[in-house]
Amino acid sequence: MRGIVGYGFIAHGLAKLSRGPSGFSNTLHALGVPAPDVMAWATILVELIGGFAVLAGAFVWVASIPLAVVLLVAMFSVHLPYGFGSIKLVAVTADGAQFGPPGYEVALLYLASLAALVAGGSGPLSLDGLLMSGGQEGPCGRSGASSGEVPP
Repeated sequence: MRGIVGYGFIAHGLAKLSRGPSGFSNTLHALGVPAPDVMAWATILVELIGGFAVLAGAFVWVASIPLAVVLLVAMFSVHLPYGFGSIKLVAVTADGAQFGPPGYEVALLYLASLAALVAGGSGPLSLDGLLMSGGQEGPCGRSGASSGEVPP
Protein backbone atom coordinates (compact mmCIF):
# COMPACT_ATOMS: atom_id res chain seq x y z
CA MET A 1 0.00 0.00 0.00
CA ARG A 2 2.87 2.36 0.80
CA GLY A 3 4.24 1.86 -2.71
CA ILE A 4 1.00 2.74 -4.43
CA VAL A 5 0.17 5.72 -2.22
CA GLY A 6 3.72 7.08 -2.14
CA TYR A 7 4.15 6.69 -5.89
CA GLY A 8 0.77 8.34 -6.49
CA PHE A 9 1.69 11.45 -4.51
CA ILE A 10 5.14 11.63 -6.13
CA ALA A 11 3.58 11.31 -9.61
CA HIS A 12 1.12 14.13 -8.89
CA GLY A 13 3.87 16.36 -7.50
CA LEU A 14 6.15 15.67 -10.47
CA ALA A 15 3.31 16.36 -12.92
CA LYS A 16 2.74 19.79 -11.34
CA LEU A 17 6.47 20.46 -11.32
CA SER A 18 7.03 19.34 -14.92
CA ARG A 19 4.21 21.53 -16.25
CA GLY A 20 5.69 24.45 -14.35
CA PRO A 21 4.63 25.61 -10.92
CA SER A 22 3.31 28.81 -12.50
CA GLY A 23 0.69 26.81 -14.41
CA PHE A 24 -0.52 25.22 -11.18
CA SER A 25 -0.37 28.63 -9.50
CA ASN A 26 -2.65 30.03 -12.24
CA THR A 27 -5.13 27.23 -11.56
CA LEU A 28 -5.07 28.00 -7.83
CA HIS A 29 -5.53 31.70 -8.58
CA ALA A 30 -8.58 30.92 -10.74
CA LEU A 31 -10.02 28.90 -7.83
CA GLY A 32 -9.57 31.89 -5.52
CA VAL A 33 -6.83 30.34 -3.39
CA PRO A 34 -4.93 33.03 -1.48
CA ALA A 35 -1.18 33.37 -2.21
CA PRO A 36 -1.39 30.98 -5.18
CA ASP A 37 2.38 31.01 -5.89
CA VAL A 38 3.20 30.00 -2.32
CA MET A 39 0.40 27.45 -2.19
CA ALA A 40 1.48 25.93 -5.52
CA TRP A 41 5.00 25.34 -4.24
CA ALA A 42 3.71 24.16 -0.85
CA THR A 43 1.43 21.62 -2.53
CA ILE A 44 4.19 20.37 -4.83
CA LEU A 45 6.63 19.98 -1.93
CA VAL A 46 4.05 18.26 0.28
CA GLU A 47 3.26 15.79 -2.50
CA LEU A 48 6.92 15.08 -3.31
CA ILE A 49 8.36 14.96 0.21
CA GLY A 50 5.26 13.31 1.69
CA GLY A 51 5.14 10.81 -1.17
CA PHE A 52 8.78 9.84 -0.64
CA ALA A 53 8.19 9.55 3.12
CA VAL A 54 5.22 7.23 2.60
CA LEU A 55 7.09 5.21 -0.04
CA ALA A 56 10.04 4.70 2.30
CA GLY A 57 7.84 4.21 5.34
CA ALA A 58 9.52 7.11 7.15
CA PHE A 59 7.45 9.12 9.64
CA VAL A 60 4.27 8.13 7.82
CA TRP A 61 1.93 9.46 10.51
CA VAL A 62 3.63 12.87 10.37
CA ALA A 63 3.69 12.97 6.55
CA SER A 64 0.03 11.92 6.42
CA ILE A 65 -1.18 15.15 8.05
CA PRO A 66 -0.15 17.61 5.29
CA LEU A 67 -0.98 15.02 2.62
CA ALA A 68 -4.50 14.68 4.05
CA VAL A 69 -4.86 18.47 4.12
CA VAL A 70 -3.89 18.69 0.43
CA LEU A 71 -6.41 15.96 -0.40
CA LEU A 72 -9.22 17.59 1.59
CA VAL A 73 -8.61 21.00 0.03
CA ALA A 74 -8.59 19.47 -3.47
CA MET A 75 -11.69 17.44 -2.72
CA PHE A 76 -13.76 20.35 -1.39
CA SER A 77 -12.46 23.09 -3.71
CA VAL A 78 -12.25 21.16 -7.00
CA HIS A 79 -13.72 17.66 -7.08
CA LEU A 80 -16.89 17.84 -4.95
CA PRO A 81 -19.08 19.55 -7.59
CA TYR A 82 -18.35 16.69 -10.02
CA GLY A 83 -19.81 14.01 -7.76
CA PHE A 84 -18.31 10.76 -6.54
CA GLY A 85 -17.06 9.02 -9.68
CA SER A 86 -13.51 9.51 -10.82
CA ILE A 87 -14.12 8.37 -14.42
CA LYS A 88 -16.78 10.12 -16.47
CA LEU A 89 -16.93 9.04 -20.08
CA VAL A 90 -18.23 12.03 -22.04
CA ALA A 91 -17.80 10.80 -25.60
CA VAL A 92 -15.92 8.46 -27.86
CA THR A 93 -14.52 10.22 -30.89
CA ALA A 94 -12.08 9.35 -33.66
CA ASP A 95 -9.37 10.62 -31.28
CA GLY A 96 -10.45 8.15 -28.61
CA ALA A 97 -12.35 8.35 -25.34
CA GLN A 98 -13.03 11.81 -23.92
CA PHE A 99 -13.42 12.10 -20.16
CA GLY A 100 -14.99 14.74 -17.96
CA PRO A 101 -13.59 16.17 -14.74
CA PRO A 102 -12.97 13.68 -11.93
CA GLY A 103 -15.05 13.54 -8.78
CA TYR A 104 -13.85 12.99 -5.24
CA GLU A 105 -13.59 9.18 -5.34
CA VAL A 106 -9.80 9.02 -5.69
CA ALA A 107 -9.25 11.60 -2.94
CA LEU A 108 -11.34 9.43 -0.59
CA LEU A 109 -9.32 6.35 -1.55
CA TYR A 110 -6.06 8.15 -0.81
CA LEU A 111 -7.43 9.42 2.52
CA ALA A 112 -8.55 5.91 3.48
CA SER A 113 -5.15 4.51 2.49
CA LEU A 114 -3.31 7.10 4.58
CA ALA A 115 -5.59 6.33 7.53
CA ALA A 116 -4.90 2.60 7.13
CA LEU A 117 -1.15 3.20 7.04
CA VAL A 118 -1.30 5.37 10.15
CA ALA A 119 -3.53 2.91 12.01
CA GLY A 120 -1.71 -0.24 10.91
CA GLY A 121 1.81 1.10 10.86
CA SER A 122 4.33 1.32 8.07
CA GLY A 123 5.19 -2.36 8.20
CA PRO A 124 8.41 -4.22 8.87
CA LEU A 125 10.03 -3.25 5.57
CA SER A 126 10.02 0.46 6.32
CA LEU A 127 12.32 3.05 7.82
CA ASP A 128 9.83 3.43 10.68
CA GLY A 129 9.96 -0.33 11.31
CA LEU A 130 13.75 -0.28 11.22
CA LEU A 131 13.96 2.69 13.58
CA MET A 132 11.44 1.18 16.02
CA SER A 133 13.38 -2.09 16.22
CA GLY A 134 16.70 -0.36 16.72
CA GLY A 135 18.09 -2.03 13.61
CA GLN A 136 17.57 -5.52 15.06
CA GLU A 137 15.17 -6.77 12.43
CA GLY A 138 15.14 -10.41 11.50
CA PRO A 139 13.90 -11.92 8.23
CA CYS A 140 10.26 -11.42 9.23
CA GLY A 141 10.74 -7.85 10.42
CA ARG A 142 10.93 -8.81 14.08
CA SER A 143 13.83 -8.64 16.46
CA GLY A 144 14.06 -12.41 16.53
CA ALA A 145 13.30 -12.64 20.24
CA SER A 146 9.96 -13.98 21.32
CA SER A 147 8.31 -12.78 24.50
CA GLY A 148 10.38 -13.74 27.49
CA GLU A 149 13.59 -14.22 25.50
CA VAL A 150 16.44 -11.80 25.82
CA PRO A 151 18.22 -11.08 22.54
CA PRO A 152 21.98 -11.78 22.54
